[in-house]
Amino acid sequence: MQSLYEWDFRGRDKAILSEILTRNIQEFAPGLPDTAFIFDLAGNVVGKLEKIDQIIERCAPEWPIDQITVVDRNILRMGIYELLYSNKDEVPPKVAINEAIELAKTFGGESSGRFVNGVLGTIYKEMEEVSKK
Repeated sequence: MQSLYEWDFRGRDKAILSEILTRNIQEFAPGLPDTAFIFDLAGNVVGKLEKIDQIIERCAPEWPIDQITVVDRNILRMGIYELLYSNKDEVPPKVAINEAIELAKTFGGESSGRFVNGVLGTIYKEMEEVSKK
């Protein structure tokens, strides 16, 4: 989340994402044995950014994407990626939602947890409706 935040804040240049990830891992998680997940998640979120942002705009129409705080926006991006595109056996939908809410409560503003819960909850309900059809 921190690396996506920095990447977004610095202008969303795909060319610097790897540099940001590498530096943040070295600084905040030195000795982490397996960093592939971090690179995969961030790269996949950025790779599907346009689709993910369209989903955010549809599910939070009163909040244009650039008016959502950078922290909340990137927590939503990761949560939506995990909900819609990741392996459900590795990250079950309810776990993805709960992790995103906790990140929002920890790093976002006073209402971030509720906002993230509302957007991801809407997407989850839509997923359930589609799966019932």
